Amino acid sequence: MNKDTIIGFVLIAIVLIGFSWWNQPSAEQIEAAKKQDSIETVMKEQAKKAQEEAALAAKQQATVADSSAVDTTALFRSALNGTSQQVVLKNDKLQLTLDTKGGVIRKAVIKNFKSIDGSNDVTLFDAQDQNLNFMLAGKQDNIVTADLFFTPSEQTDSTVTMKAQAQNGGEIALKYRLGKDYLLSLSLETKGLANIFAPSYKEMEIEWTDHCRQQEKGFSFENRYTSIYYKEVSGGTDKLSESGDNEESTEEATDWVAFRNQFFSVALIAKDNFAAGSQLTNKMDEKGSGYLKYFDARLKTAFDPTGKTPSEFEMYIGPNDFRLIKDVEEQSAFGKDLDLEQLVDLGWWLLRWINRWFTLYVFDWLTGFGFNMGIVLILITILLKVITFPMVKKSYMSSAKMRVLKPKFEEATKQYDKPEDQMKKQQEMMSLYSKYGVSPLSGCLPMLIQMPIWLAMFFFVPNAIQLRGESFLWMDDLSTYDPIVEWGTNIWGIGDHLSLTCILFCAAQLIYTWISMRQQKDQMVGAQAEQMKMMQWMMYIMPLMFFFIFNDYSSGLNFYYFISLFMSATIMWTLRKTTNDEKLLAILEANYQANKNNPKKASGLAARLEAMQKQADAMREQQRKR
Repeated sequence: MNKDTIIGFVLIAIVLIGFSWWNQPSAEQIEAAKKQDSIETVMKEQAKKAQEEAALAAKQQATVADSSAVDTTALFRSALNGTSQQVVLKNDKLQLTLDTKGGVIRKAVIKNFKSIDGSNDVTLFDAQDQNLNFMLAGKQDNIVTADLFFTPSEQTDSTVTMKAQAQNGGEIALKYRLGKDYLLSLSLETKGLANIFAPSYKEMEIEWTDHCRQQEKGFSFENRYTSIYYKEVSGGTDKLSESGDNEESTEEATDWVAFRNQFFSVALIAKDNFAAGSQLTNKMDEKGSGYLKYFDARLKTAFDPTGKTPSEFEMYIGPNDFRLIKDVEEQSAFGKDLDLEQLVDLGWWLLRWINRWFTLYVFDWLTGFGFNMGIVLILITILLKVITFPMVKKSYMSSAKMRVLKPKFEEATKQYDKPEDQMKKQQEMMSLYSKYGVSPLSGCLPMLIQMPIWLAMFFFVPNAIQLRGESFLWMDDLSTYDPIVEWGTNIWGIGDHLSLTCILFCAAQLIYTWISMRQQKDQMVGAQAEQMKMMQWMMYIMPLMFFFIFNDYSSGLNFYYFISLFMSATIMWTLRKTTNDEKLLAILEANYQANKNNPKKASGLAARLEAMQKQADAMREQQRKR
């Protein structure tokens, strides 16, 4: 890898980290924003309350003025009062509690997953966290399911029908059926109520909210993977930004909307799609509150007031497991390509392709042997090192050739020390590269090929639910940080703990950098060597910057990077010890003698340098004549 490439990587890292640090708001700005948000929230609530009161007064006046108007409140007055009762649907993996008040799910418990409080089941939400409300606009008044008491019927362990009776004999029915895994079918239909809706009324509104619970130990880390996801009917999947408060209106019709945290999701799927213009909002919560974000989705979908065609939905309530979601998706009765597995964040397009078609298969194959997840990470690292070893060796041998030829290059180019002779110096070096049969760039490409694998694992490991709750060595949970020291106060850039695997990762990065810098220094000639000395301190700062970035990341990810860097450093040290410089130089000298008598025509960079040198010589000659 040449100095330009190294400088490029360093500058990219500095720009990214510096930009993140520069844009981070101060504590005063955060506090001011919170106060401003609180003021705006109160003002919005007051304005909304005033609007609702005005609308209610107008409706009451309209009712008094027109005695023939249909009063849908009176129509459902028997359903406006009742006693809240709970109905439980369950299978081996999921338990849902429905409430007759509103007729919707009030609690979801995912079985056989360890919770943050140590129990063996995860409560994804309960009555105070989530609400699903269907709103139907009548000619004179709205019907809001959250206001009605429903009567359960046709109840089994996996099915129930909730009905709210109208005074005219009509009804609203919510039908539920829980499948064998994590898929719930839901339909809404009306009977005998066609006359209370306008003839053109074909769409109902849905208000869905959720106060997303913190399920993992690391608040900041889990928040990075918590947001609202949605899939457009045209095929694209998108999400709201995980950082800060965000509000977005969908531009196209969507198949589903999901409230997702790091390892669990609730997705609402509409058979007839959600209309474009759906309003999606997420708001950050404070650390220590027990919650991550507040989600709000305002949706619209098809509704048949005649009751002939029900509005059908499905809900996925379960873990973010790629294979599992693929299997559950096949159980959907809607016949759509839902692409729900996008809830598992495998990275950007190239990185997702690597994780989808390589990492997942290797991971499944290794876990099939029943290995501990820490062992699986080690075996994946070894396998990747075996696959990339030919490229790494090629990269090292290219650097070794440059190292043994360094004295000859310095001797051949020592007469080109003046600034105006630098082009000639580069041209001479390219000529020597060609004669000795070496390429200064051949060591760079293999390293660039390995970079996507590193980045792919950056996305794969934190989203692998198989690591959740798994212990290895001193690490109690590979999906979160492993503190060796904790304190109660949050320190900027560090947090409230020190992660041992992060320290090991940064130490391994420091050792690997030291070995790489020595290798680069041994092959640099002239001014390049001086420039290398100047940039050494920048390379040594990188492990320190990584510490501030990765201290609250999962121990599994830090452990993978530690093992990977440790093995890379070991491979580099072994190659250095097993390379015979004298034999390598003899081979290069033989190449030089063979190519000296049969010079090859310059091409590529050498040809461009030669052309530039000729052009510079011609310009200097013209200036001399003038």
